[in-house]
Formats: sequence, structure tokens, C-alpha cells
Amino acid sequence: MTESPCVVLIGADGAGKSSVLRDLATRLPHWRIASTDDTFLGESHRLIADLRGRLATDVLPGLGTTYSPEFLACFLQTAVVYLRDLLRERDPATPLLMDSYYYKILAKCRLAGVDENPMYSWWRSFPRPHAVVHLDVSPRTAWLRSGRGARLNPLEHFGERPDWPAFDSYQKGLRKLMLEEVQDLPVTVVPEQPSVARASNAVLGVLPR
Repeated sequence: MTESPCVVLIGADGAGKSSVLRDLATRLPHWRIASTDDTFLGESHRLIADLRGRLATDVLPGLGTTYSPEFLACFLQTAVVYLRDLLRERDPATPLLMDSYYYKILAKCRLAGVDENPMYSWWRSFPRPHAVVHLDVSPRTAWLRSGRGARLNPLEHFGERPDWPAFDSYQKGLRKLMLEEVQDLPVTVVPEQPSVARASNAVLGVLPR
């Protein structure tokens, strides 16, 4: 039996991945959606949601003082291993669409100052997806979607203040590092779209049948 495809959806902050995945979940009932977002977590994995909440309330506010960048990388590893487990244990007959896998987390860890870590070699040894879809967005559009920085967290910009130059520089670096991580995989770039529906249609159009 031929294994069903596993596709990873990547994109910078504000690309609209979560909205697109929620929309596609209703349009692709025969696909499994894998994500650490609350929408896609079953009751048996509520710990993942709790950890995401503690990341926002405890770890990120103390980053660089109470908690080191290396601690942040270890904390984020819980999400990476959770997604790895879903991929490794999936039903081969069910196609899988996964949110970011380790690619975005690794890029963010590097931007936080953890340029190299033994975890990275381990992550890169995980099962590889069949393809990657890059949901592209300009930093300017993402900035506007964030309320001009009002809804950003410290892992979405450089420095202490979420101003435009700090956000623009960070997002360009994030895009570059993510694409470096997937350069050996088949990557399809979906250009910026004017709405969630249009973005979902574009992603749907490039998914393997």
C-alpha cells in the first residue's frame, strides 16, 4: 500500500496558517490536521495547550533574565516532539497536513540566540514530510494584521519593543532560516492572498491528491 502524503505548511508570523488550517479542516475531512493550536488538540493532549499558555505568560516575559534562550529551546522542544510523534505514529492511509513541524521553531530558536544546539541535529533526523507548502506574506501585511505590533509576542520581533523595524528585520530573518531548513524538500510557495478563503483555495490547489 502506498503511504498517503504528509505535507507541512510553513509561513512567517501573520501568514494566516492557523486560519487556513481551520478552514481546510472542514474541507478536507479525509485529511488529518496536526498542530499545537488549541483547535486541533484532543483532550488527551491538553498539556500541550497548557504549555503554550505558560510560554506566553511565564517564559517569554522572563526571556533573557529569568530564563535563558537555551531554556526556551528546551521548552519549545515539547511541541517539536509532540508533532514528531503524530507523524511517526500516523495511519499511513490518512494524509496529514502539519503546521510548521520543527522548521519554524528551530528558526525562532536561532533568532533568539541559540545558533547551535544538540537538539537541532536530533530534530533534523526526524521523519521527513513528502512536501512543504510555504504560505507567503509580506512583513508589511503581517505587521498590519498584528495591529501594527499591538498583538505581537517577544518571539515575533527583535529587541524589547515591537516597532516596525524590529518586526520587519525579524520576519525577514525567520523566512530565510525556515526556507534554509526545507531547501532539500519539494517546496511550493503560495503567494500572499487577500483573504483566508483565497489562501485556503491556493493551498488546496497544490496539495497532493
